[in-house]
Formats: sequence, structure tokens, C-alpha cells
Amino acid sequence: MSTSTPASTVTAQPARPGLRARDARARLERRLGPRAGIAGLAVITVLTLLMVLDATAGPSILVPRSGFAYPGWEAGPLDHLLPEVLSNRFVVQDLMSAALAVLFVAWLVVLGALPSLSRRTIWTVVIALHVILLLGPPTQLTDMFNYLGYARLGGLHHLNPYTHPISSETYDPAFLLSSWHDLKSPYGELFTILSYPLGLISLSAAYWIVKIVTVALSLCFLWLIERCAVRLDVDPRRAVAFVALNPIFIVYAVGGFHNDFFMLVPMMAALLLVLSGRDRAAGACLMAAIAVKFTAVLLGPFLLVALATWPRRRRFVEGGAMALIPIAAVSLALFGTSLPNLSQQSTLLTNFSGPNLVGLIFGVGGSKPVLHIATVLLIVVIVYQLVRRRDRWLEGAGWSTVALVLSLSWVVPWYVVWVMPFAVLGRSKGLRWASVLMTVWLLLTFAPTTTQFMNDHDLSLLTITHAGRAALSLQHRLAY
Repeated sequence: MSTSTPASTVTAQPARPGLRARDARARLERRLGPRAGIAGLAVITVLTLLMVLDATAGPSILVPRSGFAYPGWEAGPLDHLLPEVLSNRFVVQDLMSAALAVLFVAWLVVLGALPSLSRRTIWTVVIALHVILLLGPPTQLTDMFNYLGYARLGGLHHLNPYTHPISSETYDPAFLLSSWHDLKSPYGELFTILSYPLGLISLSAAYWIVKIVTVALSLCFLWLIERCAVRLDVDPRRAVAFVALNPIFIVYAVGGFHNDFFMLVPMMAALLLVLSGRDRAAGACLMAAIAVKFTAVLLGPFLLVALATWPRRRRFVEGGAMALIPIAAVSLALFGTSLPNLSQQSTLLTNFSGPNLVGLIFGVGGSKPVLHIATVLLIVVIVYQLVRRRDRWLEGAGWSTVALVLSLSWVVPWYVVWVMPFAVLGRSKGLRWASVLMTVWLLLTFAPTTTQFMNDHDLSLLTITHAGRAALSLQHRLAY
């Protein structure tokens, strides 16, 4: 006899929004119509293509460290297809900032005109965007070469990346292209284990393998969101478009080829498996996600609430334990008792992180007491969502993730992607608006023009307090 329990036993989410809200949305959607939707999709596609073409035209601020080295295999098959007409860094940064703003508006237009767009149209554009981004270099980020640096450190040079930084092998070709030279790896054991074979092949081959796998995982992530939407009676077109066409998702998550997809795919798989009644598999997937990035652990308590019955919860925990055993065994064999370097990363600050902004009000910035208070408040939010919103566990997971991002001292744009699946799959209009506002906040604060303006006018929020200056000093020491 099967031990799976039908998905209908998962705690139900509340009813849809009220009639007045639906009528207002319907009027907006009728006003926009299919032309606006198609125009929005066209703008997103064209701007993405132009961004990639400009990045491949030659060294620029779009591709960090390209001024040090920019091999043809990194630029890709579109290398110099567009002349270097936009080589001026100030022109590029202003155009990039303007493009981010236009992408954001186009995203909202597409969401407003969504009923006039077919599922095939949306997926065609989404796949096209992924192909375009695959053909170009990582934009705005050097993280991929950090991944490859750690992989070569362990797989090729037989040095533990949890005890040795990338600078331990300064003659390796990955060193020149990476950025966090003196930071020991903060990435989870499973991700590091999977990356080790890449250290045994050429850097260019490993680079393209990571790009292809990341793009494939991104599409898988979106497909899982669509399947969850069907299970939860949410419009699958809206679920896919809300995430996939978000400018941060396009430019920073997929365009940066970030490893968050190695966490997001098993995390969303765990959610879908819980909705499908496959509890042991769900537990195993969530454990895999946690072993990539510990952030995924936040979903665990909410899935336990969703399972509702003790037999289902027991099977979920059993699945997690079964996955943990081989991961822990391989980790001990390769890394001993060394753990990911989260301690240093947790002390770094970004200008506009929640703790730093709140701390500035009291003149202390993101000091340790402020970070401790932020952690306590995060725990309070999680407990509240678990205790008081048991019938709205999906939204509870979303609000807790929002609280997590706001509590972090080091905040980067793609963290909003952690929130978006819960925002679009849940029934909370407030959570969706929160994810939109987070997108605005992160786009504004990380836009190249904003960074340049703050540098030109000496407006760094990290130089005001002792904690900020210490974090800035640590960042410079670890990164350069």
C-alpha cells in the first residue's frame, strides 16, 4: 500500500481576493489589452539582447574585471558583434540604469495585460531570454569565477576551499577573473561537491558547463513554479511572468549565472512534492537545497505545518535524514569537519541593508548589537507566522523570507527571487506588493548610476560609523 497522502490533505490556502479588487484588476487588464502586453514583451527581449551585445563588445563595467582579462570564450559567440560604440563607462552606466527602469515598467505592463497573452507566448519569450543571456558573459557579477576558483582549488589543487582562499593558487587562471580572493568558500557542501569535477577540465569548458546548467536550472525553477500554481489554482501564466520577467531575475539572477538556482530548484521541488503528497521525496529535496544554501531551511517549518498530520511529517523528516546521510558522508571525506565560511560573510555590510539603515538612525550602523537584534526580530516573525497563520503557511513562508532579507547585513539584488515564488503562489496581495517594492529598492540602490553618484559625492553609508568602516576594510581585504 502506498504511504503517500493525497495533496488535498495539505492545509488549504484562503480564498481569492475580494470582488472589488478583482473588478479593478479586470478593468486595468481590459484597458491595457494584447498590444500593450506584446509591446512589453518586445521591450524586455530587445533590451536584454542589447545589454548582452554591449557586454560582448569589449571590456566595460557590465562585466566586472574584464579590464584585467576578457578572453573570447568568456564573451561568447556574440563577441564584438556590436562595435565598441558604448565604451565610455559613464555612458554605459547611465544607459544600464535607464534600461533597468524601462525593464521594470515593461514587466508591470506585461503583468497588467496578462489575460490577453497565451501561455505559449510567455514561455516563448522566457526561453528566448534565457538563450540570449546564455550567449553572453555574466553581467554585473564575478561570482561564477569564484565558484570555479573554489572548484579548481579543491578538484585540481587538492586544497580544502573551506580552509583555503582562492589566493592560495594565484597562478591559476581563475584567480585573475575572480574577485573574493581571500574569502574562504561560503557555499554549501553539496554545491561544492558538485563543482569539484569542474576543476579537472579547462576553465573555458567549466565556464560554459556552469552557464548551461544554470540556465537549465532557471527554466526548471520556472516550470516548478508553474506546476505549483496549477496545484494551488493560481493562474500559471501570472506565476511564470511575475518571476521570469522581473528585471532583477533577468539581469542579476540569470544574467549573472548565480548559484541560487542550485538551491531554488530542489526547494521548489520540495514544495511541489508536498502538494502532491510525496512526503519523503519532499524532505530529501529540501535537505539538498539546504546543503546548497542554508537559506532554504526557512521553508522547512512551514512545510511541516502544511503536512498537517504526524504520519506525513514523519515521512518528510525521514526523507530529509535519508538525503543527509550521503551528503554528510561525502562532506566529511572531502572537507573533514570544516564548514562553509558564513561567519565572515555575515559581518560584511552593504550600504542599504536593513540593519545598516536602522543602525544609522542611532549612529552605530550595522554593528553587532544591531545585527543580533535583527536576528531576534527575524525569529519572532517566523514564530508568529508559524503560530498565528497556520492556515496561511505559504504566505507565512513568504513574509518570513521578506524578514530574512531585511535582517541580512549583506543584501544583493537577486535575494528578491527568494521571495517571489511565495508572493505569486500565495493569496496575499500585500506580499506581492512587498516583492515589487523590494524590487524597486534593490534596483535603485544597486543601479550603476546610483553607485557612481554616491562615489562622486562621497556618500558611502559605510564610512559614517565604526562598524561600517570595519566592514568596508574587511571587504577590501577579502576581495582584492
